[in-house]
Amino acid sequence: MMNALYAERFRGLPHTLTIARFTLLEALRTRLPWIWAGVLAFFGAASLFINQIAITESARLQWSFYASGLRLAAVLTLAAYITSSMVRELNEKGLEMVLALDLPRAAYVAGKLLAFLGVAAAMAALAALPLALARPVDAVAAWMLSLICELAIVAAFAVFCIVSFAQVVPALLLIIAFYLLARTIDALRLMSESAVLGELGGARSLFEYAFDAIALLLPAFERFTQTEWIASGNVEAPVLLPIITQALIYTLLLLGASLIDFHRREL
Repeated sequence: MMNALYAERFRGLPHTLTIARFTLLEALRTRLPWIWAGVLAFFGAASLFINQIAITESARLQWSFYASGLRLAAVLTLAAYITSSMVRELNEKGLEMVLALDLPRAAYVAGKLLAFLGVAAAMAALAALPLALARPVDAVAAWMLSLICELAIVAAFAVFCIVSFAQVVPALLLIIAFYLLARTIDALRLMSESAVLGELGGARSLFEYAFDAIALLLPAFERFTQTEWIASGNVEAPVLLPIITQALIYTLLLLGASLIDFHRREL
């Protein structure tokens, strides 16, 4: 009986790995590698320009610009690729053909997300290569690992949005809104507690409670992939533990939400 239980539990694992493999091959055959290479070249050239015009601390400014710019570019590129590729598969009826086989729906979603996590890791590694040649290796490694965690959450949220909406524009707008809100929620909380908003009376406490509640639901992206790590060349190892923990929790939660929505979806 135990053998049957384990067999049933892991029945979808080969299917998951197969879906992940073919999704990775698809990513390699699309324009994504060339697009990301172009993004890296653009920010590399722009950072060299910053280095030339900077009066002092040119290297610090150069690599700070490179790291901060690529962080946002990686999020937008990955989100755009995931939404467009999954919607194209839905529109071309490829999903119906796949699910017509003896394939659990959970294996399809998990395989897709696993492949997108691989794409995110490759993008982060390529972005970190120029940094590793100029900045301390430990700081670059921490920056790269944190970027992978950040992109993992974005990838999981993108899969959830496509499963829910099946349209590129609404999904992409929601991903961008989610990311920007998660990046700026601490600043919004500070603004609600300060005098920047003027005299709000009783509404101030309402804003404070609202922002505090939102902050509890969102990942603390302002603590992820900090440019200061690259600028100073110094990062403490314990800072990565909460980042990795948040990435695991949010990725698994979003995967679970995607599975629930996907099982209820009529194809």
